[in-house]
Amino acid sequence: MVQAHQYNGLTWIDIESPNHAEIAEIVATCNLHPTVGDELLNPSSEPKVELHKGYVYLNLDVPSRIHHGHHGTIMKKELDFVVGKNFIITVRYDAVEPLHNFSKVFETNAILDKGSRNGMGEHAGFVFYYMLKRIYSHTRRDLGNIREDIQRAESRIYEGHEKRMVVVLSNIGREIIDARQVLRTHGETLELVGLAMEKLFGVAFRYQTDDLTSDYRKVEDDLTNLHELLGVMRDTNDSLLSSKQNETMKIFTMMAFITFPLSLFIALFALPTTHVPIIGRPFDFEIIVGIIVLAILSMLGFFKYKKWL
Repeated sequence: MVQAHQYNGLTWIDIESPNHAEIAEIVATCNLHPTVGDELLNPSSEPKVELHKGYVYLNLDVPSRIHHGHHGTIMKKELDFVVGKNFIITVRYDAVEPLHNFSKVFETNAILDKGSRNGMGEHAGFVFYYMLKRIYSHTRRDLGNIREDIQRAESRIYEGHEKRMVVVLSNIGREIIDARQVLRTHGETLELVGLAMEKLFGVAFRYQTDDLTSDYRKVEDDLTNLHELLGVMRDTNDSLLSSKQNETMKIFTMMAFITFPLSLFIALFALPTTHVPIIGRPFDFEIIVGIIVLAILSMLGFFKYKKWL
């Protein structure tokens, strides 16, 4: 599906799930190299940046978070860009929310009008700049939602749901790892993009590419902070869970320690001997029960004195 947007002499061609005919038409219309057409038609295995005559080709993997109730999933989505002087082509193989939102802004001219007032927006490089800023902003919003999930998990931990939170924290940890994997090449890619864009649009455009690098570093810092916060929550949850298990084991151990000698004491009265003390005397049952109760109270008092209870 091909959608074309135009503003002030700039053309943005957005293609979702392209076919051979659509790519062939774009290659012919924009005078692209055939290898670039091949790259646009099929997903790439690794991000790349290529400077051609009159345009820059690059692709990036961007994370997209899909929320499922109390957890989410990070999906990797590839974006291909062809950035020329007066046109930009975006190719994607799935819906990308930031681009969809940007199309509305592009139609209203809000961003580019603001850019023009500051001496910007004369070429399609600025369209790419605002697109990527919106993508990083969206990514930071997703990471903020992950932080809220961690905070909710923290509340559940202190409410006594440590066992359930083991799975929840593991799911969150998987999200953070997946997001890092998707974004791992952005630092190097943006450096190459900066060099290529500088050759195509001039040294002045370096400010925009440096700003994009700054936005990426903020995303990277958010991921690092989330990883550290998750580590603290996991340690806290594990400590509380271990403490609760230790308390349970201590109770069972105390019960076994108390019941074993008492069981042995009672078993002695069942021995088939000719003489058994107490048995046969008046109130023999009450005496035996009293001895057992006294022994239990004595052991409990001893345990409390030793601060084992």
